[in-house]
Amino acid sequence: MRKKLVAKLDKIFSEYIRLRYADAMGNTECVTCGKKDHWKKLQCGHFQSRKHYNTRWNEQNCQVQCASCNVFKYGEQYKFGQYINSVYGDGYADELERMAREIVKLSQDDFENMIAHYQDKVAEVRMEKNL
Repeated sequence: MRKKLVAKLDKIFSEYIRLRYADAMGNTECVTCGKKDHWKKLQCGHFQSRKHYNTRWNEQNCQVQCASCNVFKYGEQYKFGQYINSVYGDGYADELERMAREIVKLSQDDFENMIAHYQDKVAEVRMEKNL
Protein backbone atom coordinates (compact mmCIF):
# COMPACT_ATOMS: atom_id res chain seq x y z
CA MET A 1 0.00 0.00 0.00
CA ARG A 2 2.77 2.46 0.96
CA LYS A 3 4.61 1.82 -2.31
CA LYS A 4 1.45 2.66 -4.29
CA LEU A 5 0.90 5.86 -2.31
CA VAL A 6 4.50 6.97 -2.91
CA ALA A 7 4.13 6.29 -6.65
CA LYS A 8 0.81 8.14 -6.81
CA LEU A 9 2.24 11.14 -4.93
CA ASP A 10 5.37 11.14 -7.11
CA LYS A 11 3.23 11.24 -10.25
CA ILE A 12 0.91 14.08 -9.22
CA PHE A 13 3.73 16.09 -7.61
CA SER A 14 5.86 15.78 -10.77
CA GLU A 15 2.94 16.95 -12.86
CA TYR A 16 2.52 20.01 -10.63
CA ILE A 17 6.24 20.89 -10.69
CA ARG A 18 6.31 20.71 -14.49
CA LEU A 19 3.04 22.64 -14.93
CA ARG A 20 3.53 25.46 -12.44
CA TYR A 21 5.81 27.59 -14.66
CA ALA A 22 4.36 26.45 -17.99
CA ASP A 23 3.06 29.11 -20.34
CA ALA A 24 -0.40 29.12 -21.94
CA MET A 25 0.86 26.70 -24.62
CA GLY A 26 2.13 24.26 -21.98
CA ASN A 27 5.80 25.07 -22.59
CA THR A 28 8.34 25.49 -19.82
CA GLU A 29 12.11 25.34 -19.52
CA CYS A 30 14.90 23.40 -17.86
CA VAL A 31 16.29 25.37 -14.90
CA THR A 32 19.85 24.19 -15.54
CA CYS A 33 20.31 24.55 -19.31
CA GLY A 34 17.32 26.63 -20.44
CA LYS A 35 15.99 24.08 -22.95
CA LYS A 36 12.36 24.92 -23.75
CA ASP A 37 9.82 22.20 -24.41
CA HIS A 38 6.29 21.08 -23.58
CA TRP A 39 5.89 20.23 -19.89
CA LYS A 40 5.04 16.61 -20.74
CA LYS A 41 8.46 16.16 -22.38
CA LEU A 42 10.43 17.52 -19.43
CA GLN A 43 11.09 16.01 -16.01
CA CYS A 44 10.78 16.85 -12.33
CA GLY A 45 14.40 17.19 -11.22
CA HIS A 46 15.41 16.91 -7.56
CA PHE A 47 18.29 18.96 -6.16
CA GLN A 48 18.53 16.67 -3.15
CA SER A 49 17.99 13.01 -4.05
CA ARG A 50 14.53 11.44 -4.07
CA LYS A 51 15.78 8.98 -1.46
CA HIS A 52 15.35 11.73 1.15
CA TYR A 53 11.64 11.82 1.99
CA ASN A 54 11.98 15.14 3.83
CA THR A 55 12.82 16.95 0.57
CA ARG A 56 11.42 14.52 -2.03
CA TRP A 57 8.16 16.49 -2.28
CA ASN A 58 9.59 19.90 -1.39
CA GLU A 59 8.58 22.45 -4.04
CA GLN A 60 11.85 24.39 -3.72
CA ASN A 61 13.95 21.20 -4.02
CA CYS A 62 12.19 20.16 -7.22
CA GLN A 63 12.32 22.03 -10.50
CA VAL A 64 11.80 21.37 -14.21
CA GLN A 65 14.76 19.73 -15.93
CA CYS A 66 15.32 18.16 -19.32
CA ALA A 67 16.31 14.48 -19.46
CA SER A 68 19.84 15.42 -20.48
CA CYS A 69 20.47 17.49 -17.35
CA ASN A 70 18.42 15.38 -14.95
CA VAL A 71 19.55 11.91 -15.99
CA PHE A 72 22.62 12.03 -18.18
CA LYS A 73 24.33 14.90 -16.36
CA TYR A 74 23.26 13.66 -12.89
CA GLY A 75 21.02 16.65 -12.19
CA GLU A 76 23.66 19.30 -12.92
CA GLN A 77 23.96 19.75 -9.14
CA TYR A 78 26.16 22.85 -9.20
CA LYS A 79 23.94 24.73 -11.67
CA PHE A 80 20.84 23.49 -9.84
CA GLY A 81 22.20 24.85 -6.54
CA GLN A 82 22.98 28.20 -8.16
CA TYR A 83 19.43 28.37 -9.51
CA ILE A 84 17.94 27.59 -6.08
CA ASN A 85 20.06 30.26 -4.40
CA SER A 86 19.15 32.84 -7.07
CA VAL A 87 15.42 32.20 -6.68
CA TYR A 88 15.04 31.43 -2.95
CA GLY A 89 18.01 33.33 -1.51
CA ASP A 90 21.69 32.75 -0.89
CA GLY A 91 22.31 29.67 1.20
CA TYR A 92 18.97 28.01 0.49
CA ALA A 93 20.65 25.14 -1.38
CA ASP A 94 22.66 24.45 1.80
CA GLU A 95 19.44 24.58 3.80
CA LEU A 96 17.86 21.96 1.49
CA GLU A 97 20.93 19.77 1.98
CA ARG A 98 20.52 20.06 5.76
CA MET A 99 16.78 19.37 5.54
CA ALA A 100 17.40 16.28 3.38
CA ARG A 101 19.39 14.68 6.21
CA GLU A 102 16.51 15.03 8.68
CA ILE A 103 14.53 11.84 9.20
CA VAL A 104 10.81 12.10 8.55
CA LYS A 105 8.21 9.39 9.04
CA LEU A 106 5.10 9.76 6.95
CA SER A 107 1.84 8.02 7.72
CA GLN A 108 -0.73 6.77 5.23
CA ASP A 109 -2.81 9.86 6.09
CA ASP A 110 0.18 12.11 5.34
CA PHE A 111 0.52 10.58 1.88
CA GLU A 112 -3.21 10.75 1.18
CA ASN A 113 -3.34 14.40 2.28
CA MET A 114 -0.36 15.35 0.10
CA ILE A 115 -1.89 13.51 -2.88
CA ALA A 116 -5.17 15.41 -2.43
CA HIS A 117 -3.28 18.70 -2.00
CA TYR A 118 -1.34 18.28 -5.25
CA GLN A 119 -4.37 17.01 -7.15
CA ASP A 120 -6.06 20.29 -6.18
CA LYS A 121 -3.00 22.33 -7.18
CA VAL A 122 -2.73 20.57 -10.56
CA ALA A 123 -6.44 21.16 -11.24
CA GLU A 124 -6.04 24.82 -10.26
CA VAL A 125 -3.02 25.36 -12.54
CA ARG A 126 -4.66 23.52 -15.44
CA MET A 127 -7.79 25.65 -15.12
CA GLU A 128 -5.83 28.88 -14.70
CA LYS A 129 -3.71 28.19 -17.79
CA ASN A 130 -6.41 26.34 -19.74
CA LEU A 131 -4.18 23.26 -20.16
